[in-house]
Amino acid sequence: MKQFLATFFKDLLILWRDRAGMLVLFVMPMALVLVVSLVQNNVLEATGRAAVKVLLVDVDQGYVGQQVRQRLADSGGIKLIETVEESPLDEVTARQLVAAGDYQFGLLIPAGLSDGLQTEVEHQAEQLFRSYPDPEEQNEALELKVKVFFDPTVQGVFRTAVLSSLRHAFFGLETAEKGRELSQRLKQYFGSMKTQESEQQLLGGNAFMLIDEEPAGGDPALRPNAVQQNIPAWSLFGMFFIVVPLSGALLRERQEGTLRRLLTLPVPYWALWAGKTMAYVTICLVQFCLMLLVGKYILPLFGTPVFELGNQVSAVFLLALSAALAATGYGLLIGTLARSFDQAAMFGAVSVVIAAALGGVMIPVYVMPKGMQLISQISPLAWGLDGFLELFVRGGNVQSIGSNLLSLFGFFVVTTLLSLLVFTRRGRSGG
Repeated sequence: MKQFLATFFKDLLILWRDRAGMLVLFVMPMALVLVVSLVQNNVLEATGRAAVKVLLVDVDQGYVGQQVRQRLADSGGIKLIETVEESPLDEVTARQLVAAGDYQFGLLIPAGLSDGLQTEVEHQAEQLFRSYPDPEEQNEALELKVKVFFDPTVQGVFRTAVLSSLRHAFFGLETAEKGRELSQRLKQYFGSMKTQESEQQLLGGNAFMLIDEEPAGGDPALRPNAVQQNIPAWSLFGMFFIVVPLSGALLRERQEGTLRRLLTLPVPYWALWAGKTMAYVTICLVQFCLMLLVGKYILPLFGTPVFELGNQVSAVFLLALSAALAATGYGLLIGTLARSFDQAAMFGAVSVVIAAALGGVMIPVYVMPKGMQLISQISPLAWGLDGFLELFVRGGNVQSIGSNLLSLFGFFVVTTLLSLLVFTRRGRSGG
């Protein structure tokens, strides 16, 4: 244990003496999250030609569903999905798929909506053509609600765009029904002085088919926004950027002969490796805590929403620890594979940027092409980010991020074993 602690504090001391490197290590991700969050705050936009897939559960099975299918198909912006794995969808299944992030939106047409729409249109038309309409009946119009539930991780503009398309489709349907009913009534009251006035009142009246939106699962207090996305995303990016100083430290020890002298001492190799690992894991965790403080106290000063940590603090710590271990293991592997500082710095930095891009740090995975979404699953940053979003936005717990924890820890084990294997094959002399 003494050898482990000595190695641990030795590496921390080396890092502390490199003031410029530490400044970059801590300030760079904090500056990134500050700038990116301010730029993206409520402006994250999903663009592209591919239609957005929306799960449709049509309990009503009436005229409204048929017309909505036709109108959305004509618009081309939304593709309705009614079966998954050749099985018809019900509300429970659709909500589970959306809450899990497999789909971003679900649309529920409740039973009786078509009949309710027809009844309300007829009732309003009858009121308009009465000689003495009852004002109390006019104020008792039905509210026919269509439910839209969405993945809590979907951010503002993307959600607004989809909801606007759905509202446009339902408003067009309602207007068409009012026009049809009006044409029939005008045949009965042809020549009436009320004709023009009635047409304006019926077609221009307030809509009574409303869309009721709600997140599919998750903590209602944890609202999806750029801050909730960017704090965990860029925290992971900063953690994995530990590869640059860690690989550089390993190369320096090899080139200066420090590692060779350490190995001549009666110190087990595991103590040296474990001490170095825990030193850099500690740095990653400190970095993560600073990023949380930025989201909690600094970003709100610039007008962004306050970062909400949620109530699963222990799960957040476990996931942060797993991510720190994965980042440190990757740094150890790069440090043992690289032959020079240039190789370590270039390959380490570029590979982390690529993994961040694939993992959803720079742009959410759900707006990527299908092929890129599949490739993103190999990125350890994707495992970590998905786990943090599960905790910070979906209201998950330790059980729900179990696969993320195992994937990150497995990545740490594999990279550490590979680095040990490479080092052993090259000789304990540090050559």
